[in-house]
Amino acid sequence: MHDETNDQENRPEYSQPELNTPPIRSLDRPTLSLRKVTDVVDKVKAEVAKVIIGQTEMVDLLLAAIFTGGHVLVEGVPGIAKTLTSKLMAQAFHVDYSRIQFTPDLMPTDVVGTTMYNLKTSEFTFNKGPVFSNVVLIDEINRAPAKTQSALFEVMEEYQVTMDGETYKMDQPFFVIATQNPIEQEGTYKLPEAQLDRFLFKINLHYPNLQEEKEILHRFKSDFKMRQKEKVQPVCSAQDVKECQEIIEKVHIKDDLLDYIAAIIHNTRNNGDLFLGASPRASLAIMKASKAVAAMAGRDFVTPDDIQYVADPVLNHRIILTPEREMEGYAAKDVVQDIIKKIEVPR
Repeated sequence: MHDETNDQENRPEYSQPELNTPPIRSLDRPTLSLRKVTDVVDKVKAEVAKVIIGQTEMVDLLLAAIFTGGHVLVEGVPGIAKTLTSKLMAQAFHVDYSRIQFTPDLMPTDVVGTTMYNLKTSEFTFNKGPVFSNVVLIDEINRAPAKTQSALFEVMEEYQVTMDGETYKMDQPFFVIATQNPIEQEGTYKLPEAQLDRFLFKINLHYPNLQEEKEILHRFKSDFKMRQKEKVQPVCSAQDVKECQEIIEKVHIKDDLLDYIAAIIHNTRNNGDLFLGASPRASLAIMKASKAVAAMAGRDFVTPDDIQYVADPVLNHRIILTPEREMEGYAAKDVVQDIIKKIEVPR
């Protein structure tokens, strides 16, 4: 079996916290070869970095979501490359890409498709909507009413669309990236909890720092039309994604770490700072995502640091603070951090 020790020493740094000394591997558990996963990660990140400066955590979490079959909600002010990053990811993976601009007058059939009567054949045929793609960007998801948002419930959870009694399966990989603007509230509709729970992560993006801002200006000072986007080449296929998903499923996670995840989720349901806790879907999401970030870091086993790293993006959109805590200026991230500090970390 391939030895990953040397590969781990040369791995690039990711945005997750520095990991503790890896525990000794069990002699009865074979070492899992992660070269496929790390190669895909390196290639995709290198292509995206040709255009995007910074946002390393966003790229890492997007990759982790793709590798676990999850979907991502990205929230941030306009102009910080939410849409551009998703498009470049699709280019690097060499898969189909579609963009749906959500508006108040958008209908469910504009998303999933509609049944049309064919006069030539005297039969009804289903015309697939833009959601039938591999990477689907939903821009400003909170601008569409609940009726249109509900069109995503089935396809995001079950990877299929049912229309007039017929079921149409989605091609794999199927990955939804939805964006929303936290500043503009006029003409927006709050996403229901059932919709939010279907997103693996919610990524809160911030402005670039001063150094990153300077690099952006220097990179595009003679490229007003951002022609560098054309340099992003397809480096991975849908088959590569499938193989990475199969490898990540086999990443080892100890039973006491599963108990650790359960304790975190259980605490959200019995927490005086929270009005609504996390669902079992959240505990499964933490488990899957921690396996993905472990594999991306070149390890075939999960550590407590992996769990702590993904806890906030998995939970921040699933929990609801009490009105008192909101008035005091608390954020979901603060509560998640408090919960992590309180629960004993497995050794």
